[in-house]
Amino acid sequence: MSAPRFLLLVAALTIFAAAASAQEAAATPTVAATEPAPTLHPALFLVGDSITKTGTNDGVTGPWGMGYEIIPLFDPAKIHVYNEGAGGRSSRSYGDEGLWAKIVARLQPGDFIIMMFGHNDAANSANYPDRTTITGNGEETLQIGVADKKKTVHTYGWYLRQYVAQAKAKGVTVILCSQIPRNSWSDGHIKRGFDGYAQWAREAAQASGALFIDLNNLTADRYDAMGQEKTATYFNDYQHTKKAGARVNAECVVAGVRQLKDCPLRDDLLPAGSGPASHP
Repeated sequence: MSAPRFLLLVAALTIFAAAASAQEAAATPTVAATEPAPTLHPALFLVGDSITKTGTNDGVTGPWGMGYEIIPLFDPAKIHVYNEGAGGRSSRSYGDEGLWAKIVARLQPGDFIIMMFGHNDAANSANYPDRTTITGNGEETLQIGVADKKKTVHTYGWYLRQYVAQAKAKGVTVILCSQIPRNSWSDGHIKRGFDGYAQWAREAAQASGALFIDLNNLTADRYDAMGQEKTATYFNDYQHTKKAGARVNAECVVAGVRQLKDCPLRDDLLPAGSGPASHP
């Protein structure tokens, strides 16, 4: 092939390749980078584990977090509620995984946080070293791991106090809750106290200046009134409720908010009886 003909062939192929590339680009849809929706304020952040946020089959036959049921009990014209619970997290791992830092970055003065941890700090999570914390509310620590894997583990109450301090520094009101009871009964009454965590949550609130809702007793009173047999139908398993149980838990959170003196979050609630139909 002569040099001129070769050069013409190369030029033709180059033009063809460029045209094909342009056609392919035109046929390929452009995927815009999705940015998270901006946080609207004033905001209420629901922070916790799967008791706050989990969802299977709309909660009818699977576990359902109470956070979903809390949202419709607040007036959306007054406050924006964000369910930021994460299943399997403890008071320690929620921070270690960076979930708490993302909340702090979104906080503005006048916002609120309702927080409940404990289910994954407790003894039933002993096989998950990334979750476990030291029982209690003190300053003792424990070193685990070696070299670059070495970590310092604190008490359950210590982690709660750190969260409260960081939120208060940004002008945010924090409400700590004791734990929803497990579906565990003794002598016809649901077990209270949650292996000491309910008291440690109260102590952490007192030490940090957070507000406190005795959710453990509020919900236990409701389930005791229902009785063990009926309560069992509200639970999906030992710890997680179905949607009906999540609604009971949400109503108890709201009842606790209404009992807080001088807490402006009370003014953001819908009138009692508003929202979805209540459960017994």
